[in-house]
Amino acid sequence: MKRLPLFIALLVATYPVAAQDQSDGFFERVLDLRMHYGVTGNITYATASGYECKLDLYQRRNAPAPVPVVVNIHGGGWVAGTKEANQMELLPYIALGFSVVNVEYRMARTALAPAAVEDCRLALRWVFKNAKTYNFDTSRVIITGGSAGGHLALMTGMLNPEAGFDAPKEWDQELMQLPVAAIVNWFGITDVKDLLSGENRQGYAVSWIGSQENGPKIADRVSPLTYVRNGLPPVFTIHGTKDQLVPYAHATRLHAALDKAGVPNQLFTIPDGRHGGFTREQMSQIFVAIREFLKKHHVIG
Repeated sequence: MKRLPLFIALLVATYPVAAQDQSDGFFERVLDLRMHYGVTGNITYATASGYECKLDLYQRRNAPAPVPVVVNIHGGGWVAGTKEANQMELLPYIALGFSVVNVEYRMARTALAPAAVEDCRLALRWVFKNAKTYNFDTSRVIITGGSAGGHLALMTGMLNPEAGFDAPKEWDQELMQLPVAAIVNWFGITDVKDLLSGENRQGYAVSWIGSQENGPKIADRVSPLTYVRNGLPPVFTIHGTKDQLVPYAHATRLHAALDKAGVPNQLFTIPDGRHGGFTREQMSQIFVAIREFLKKHHVIG
């Protein structure tokens, strides 16, 4: 597997030190991470619709015990986006000592809904099936993503094999439960049908459902709100009140439904926030809150 040229830049960027800082301490921290992380790019975890679904692995090496792992899913409305463009989102988790699996999946131009959901569930299965090989702690798997990636993170972490999205593969004939420790949802879609018509209509959602027969039923089937129930993993949601692409109500409805079902969850609201593009101060507050949430639920110490 090829090495990713951005890895050194990622390690440096993990520490918010000015480029001109030549202190030994800065380079010691960078070199420490460099010695303890390796990257394997473009691992094919599935082939479907004539498309190779790939993931990149940022592996923490030489750890004395299995390490927690983050499955990161890029956004782009199920119609655009790449895992490479999402690399900077991985840095806080690398800084916390996680291994990271950065996932791509089939988008609308290759296969309509629910293909992306099926792919992300399969990527999660890949994590569990390869846990011994890569020293993953399967009791501390979290899933995260933004926008459509937030939607897919929710779906991937909330589903079980009985939902019908998990198909046997040549390397995995026996389906398995895939319990995750937490979901971090950045302004994800929670009700796909809400975006197909009316005042909240979004072209990206229409494109993903396409002209399939029973489109509204498919939209319900790929909506996280459909799967809210007791026993789900803890969910942390970040959403701006003036999000122009995914209505803030998607977050509040999910929050209310999770509360009603008794699922531990937290909604971090960004007043006047739009679809991402938060300030440095807001991002700092968000990641402090995420870290505390993961500590509270025993994902990190």
